[in-house]
Amino acid sequence: MKGIIFAFIGGACITLQGVANARISQDIGTWQAATITQFTGFVMALLILLFVRDAKKQGLKQVSPLYLFGGALAAFVIFSEVTAIQGIGVTLTISALLIAQLCLTFLIDIKGWFGVVKQKMRLPQFIGIGMMVAGVVILKL
Repeated sequence: MKGIIFAFIGGACITLQGVANARISQDIGTWQAATITQFTGFVMALLILLFVRDAKKQGLKQVSPLYLFGGALAAFVIFSEVTAIQGIGVTLTISALLIAQLCLTFLIDIKGWFGVVKQKMRLPQFIGIGMMVAGVVILKL
């Protein structure tokens, strides 16, 4: 249950961040908005880390250097999301974003990429994605 609650909170925050970034970018530019968002996110994460103090410094050496650059993807996430919101609106952008996330997570689960345990996808999962795609098509009409 805790995971579901955090997933909903995260999803709501992604939407709010996208809308805020789109509004900020109208005044100062998309990459500038991404820079501000990344910087404030870094400051917030650092403050939480200092408050919680649950860091494991020795664990950092065990992480693949490739994964350490995962945060850099956020700049492209922000740019893409802001550009999409300005072009097609918030609802359609978030819908398409969720479908893209699900499709990639299906591949990750099916192939076992990034050390994830391979999962078998069955017809109900594919029907679910198809229904989401159909929902986006209906939203677009």
